[in-house]
Amino acid sequence: MKEGKTLQELAAELERQQLAKKDLIVSTGVLSMDSRDDGGIALNVMGGQMIQHYDVGEIAHRQIGQFLKIPATYYDRMRREYPQLLTLNANGWFAKMPQAKRMLRTLDGTARALLSDRYRRIDNFEVASAVLPIISRMEGAGVESCELTDSRMYLKVVNPRVTAEIKKGDIVQAGVLISNSEVGMGSVTVSPLIYRLVCSNGMIAEDGKLRKYHVGRANESREDFSIYRNETIEADDKAFLMKLEDSVKAAVDQARFAAIVDKLRESTEATFQPQQVQQVVELASKEYGFTDSESSGILGHLAAGGDLSLYGLANAVTRQAQDVASYDRSTELEATGYRIITMTPSLWRSLTKERV
Repeated sequence: MKEGKTLQELAAELERQQLAKKDLIVSTGVLSMDSRDDGGIALNVMGGQMIQHYDVGEIAHRQIGQFLKIPATYYDRMRREYPQLLTLNANGWFAKMPQAKRMLRTLDGTARALLSDRYRRIDNFEVASAVLPIISRMEGAGVESCELTDSRMYLKVVNPRVTAEIKKGDIVQAGVLISNSEVGMGSVTVSPLIYRLVCSNGMIAEDGKLRKYHVGRANESREDFSIYRNETIEADDKAFLMKLEDSVKAAVDQARFAAIVDKLRESTEATFQPQQVQQVVELASKEYGFTDSESSGILGHLAAGGDLSLYGLANAVTRQAQDVASYDRSTELEATGYRIITMTPSLWRSLTKERV
């Protein structure tokens, strides 16, 4: 499992961001973009006699392009090679639909997301404040890894009191992943997590996860575009956050853990031959979208582990998750490891079928 922030570092940054961030509901008619001398792009919000200027984050750039229906490849080319043309395009389309309402999420002087005005704000601070006390009451449980990226917050919790042996000497423990995105990159989710002691791998079981999507009634704003906190929305969010306790407990429930362990044990019986290793990794890379670098790393970990089975392949993927630079990508690979464990028999046959 990839190392991230300490829990203390995460808590401090969540508190800082909670004070520093600002959300606006704006009509697109008050938005404009400027290109800077250094090649950067600024997003401007015009309100009365005041203009607020923001840098634009990567996620916001992508969302602006999607909202304006500018193809990503063209948007990126203009941004890279001809930023003045990008601002001309964007400003023209903003002016074309001046009454469209959007939520602009900002932090530290940067526009980090441009979302629907119906976007339901369930923030990382709220989620962490709800689940950390729950975790502290789970005897023996602790946060094994956590991180706060531009797109998501992650809390990976392990309970060493719930364990099983997949094969002799290969012990796994039950855990739970809690994740959330404040910028439209995913719902609030609670997923079972398996922690393998042999090499500190994490594997995320996506079936049976709890989701809460960031969608609700339209938000209202004040004259300065800042958002009212609707009492009904607050009540709905409070009700959902209360459900997190049951979901976190259910994720490490002995019966659910046992069902996942059974799938892991079954996967140890699906084997392939040494001469098929390269083929299996190549086909798995194509199926699950591994990069060339990731594919090479998975091949190395599979060979080093010596376990030529579906279980061994999945563990090679989750071991590679520790080596990638991005915590977001690392977590995706941990989820992919479980998808490999639960792949369909027909897909497994296609991976291990001898080439003519």
